[in-house]
Amino acid sequence: MLKPRSYITAGFDAGGDWALELDDLTGRIKCYAVVKGSCWLTIDGTAPAPVPEGACFVLPTGRTAVIGSAAGVEPVRSSVVLDPDRSGKVVTYNGGGDVYLVGSRFEAGSPHVELLMHNLPPLMVVTTSDDRARLRWSIELMMEEFREPRPGSALIAQHLAHMMLIQALRLYLAAPGRDDVGWFAALADPQVHAALAAMHADPAHSWTVRELATTAGMSRTTFAERFRARAGETPIAYLARWRMMLAAERLQQGNDTIARIAGSLGYESEHAFNTAFKRIMGMPPRRYAGSVSQNGPADNAPPP
Repeated sequence: MLKPRSYITAGFDAGGDWALELDDLTGRIKCYAVVKGSCWLTIDGTAPAPVPEGACFVLPTGRTAVIGSAAGVEPVRSSVVLDPDRSGKVVTYNGGGDVYLVGSRFEAGSPHVELLMHNLPPLMVVTTSDDRARLRWSIELMMEEFREPRPGSALIAQHLAHMMLIQALRLYLAAPGRDDVGWFAALADPQVHAALAAMHADPAHSWTVRELATTAGMSRTTFAERFRARAGETPIAYLARWRMMLAAERLQQGNDTIARIAGSLGYESEHAFNTAFKRIMGMPPRRYAGSVSQNGPADNAPPP
């Protein structure tokens, strides 16, 4: 649903004391691996977090971040010092030699960027050691493409960046002891995941909490409490919001009538669909479709 598109895939080689304010993250996701050395990350003034050699980090929420050789180094805005057309290259900063990163910045092509990213953790860090063979493999191949550029190297690096992002997200979800809340965190719970998969597979079905609890192999009460604790909303609220995001995608494409979209998502009348769409997305579906055709995708949905 996010439609991530690799916009810049590059290497970054820094030396000495340095810090960059990553001011280009709005509506974007950054995913990088620390191949050599270590660095520090600070998200919106929170306590600095160390990122050791061999770790991969994801910045998924678009919040401003500062990355540097140490905490407390005065940052320079990255948009000022980095070439925006650096994809497929290795950027050397402050002499290089101490810290080497590889990775990518992704543009999210969905009109639901803010809604989907709202409750993701601002920083996800995973290691690339032990059983992380797939993640290590994509990082090592990306490094090889940067070291020895050949025809198609930039394109290969972009595809490897997508693999790197997905593997990093998988490993973050699989790590024990996560207490995050939201749709992404809910995927890490096997029983809640089963209910999410059922709703995604058949959004038009008139799901009840009891049916979803049976799918998850739990009692109705226990499931309802577990789902809300993990996802941050009730199962029925999640289903309604998911339906509206699917509807918005189809309205954006402009190939279906509102009545057809309403019926395909389980609504018995166009009026019931219009009411639900306005409540969740902030405007009637016809107006939404018009705003998309005139201005491009717009995310008007309130955060969950």
